[in-house]
Amino acid sequence: MSDTPTPPDANPQGGAPQDQPSLTVLAQYLKDLSFENPRAPGVYQSNAQPKIDVNVDVQGRALNTNQYEVELSVSARANRDNEEAMFVVEASYAGVFEITGVPREQLEMVMLVECPRLLFPFMRQIVADATRNGNFPPLMLEPIDFMSIYVANAQRRNAEGAQNGAAQNAAPEGQA
Repeated sequence: MSDTPTPPDANPQGGAPQDQPSLTVLAQYLKDLSFENPRAPGVYQSNAQPKIDVNVDVQGRALNTNQYEVELSVSARANRDNEEAMFVVEASYAGVFEITGVPREQLEMVMLVECPRLLFPFMRQIVADATRNGNFPPLMLEPIDFMSIYVANAQRRNAEGAQNGAAQNAAPEGQA
């Protein structure tokens, strides 16, 4: 018998304490990948540096109780001197996550911050491989601060909600 007291939140049968937040990756997969090289082979005759625009999107949806699919999408386009694109790469990489013990008001944050944080290194490799296989230098995506994006989007939604609420309150009777 041990003299060490059992913490009040510990599970006496061993394992994880009850109601502790848990995030488990059940599956990861490539949903879509497209690479376009519309100016080949002429694109390889110039050494000018392209301008690369990258867009990132994260979507999440419930599959069933405590299971969610989170999809990380990246689109990158390289242009040089207002010409047609040198290359365009689009990819969607997703995962199925089991999320338990997370308060309902924090679930969206976990899905849109923590889940894509786990998916990002795989997406980064997919984009780098696709551009390298197109005979371009690998496009190494910079690390993404998903928390900052989440906070900025939440602030924007709150500001829009406040503006919409103020507009409805200012509307004449019968027009709200």
